[in-house]
Amino acid sequence: MTGRCYCGGVQVNATARPQTVSYCHCSDCRRLSGAPVAAFAAFASADLRFTPSKGPRRSFSKGVDRWFCPDCGTQLAATYDYLLDQVYVPLGLLDQANTLAPESHGHTDSALPWLHIEDDLPRDGASSRVRLQEPDPSG
Repeated sequence: MTGRCYCGGVQVNATARPQTVSYCHCSDCRRLSGAPVAAFAAFASADLRFTPSKGPRRSFSKGVDRWFCPDCGTQLAATYDYLLDQVYVPLGLLDQANTLAPESHGHTDSALPWLHIEDDLPRDGASSRVRLQEPDPSG
């Protein structure tokens, strides 16, 4: 899998498909993405490479680290201290995003009341940490 930031200065390459793909409705992700809902693909850290690098780590919330392109400001990745060995990449960065349908919704208690995504995916009112920590049954 491949992708890049908005300006193309940072490339992302994954050697495996993501472990999961999820919507996030929290206000932090909405602000970071500039969209009414965000979507992320979670990769094992060993399966992901940023070129030239993902740059310096920034932390605005306890237990959450984020990386941004130094030139265009695109969010490149995030890690969460409670989701070990997973790196979350915004879905919009990935060239294969059209093949990566989200599998769940997180923080739906914070969802904008006018946004209606009609699907039968699992929904968590707050964090989806328990669901995201579960191993993928397909291996």
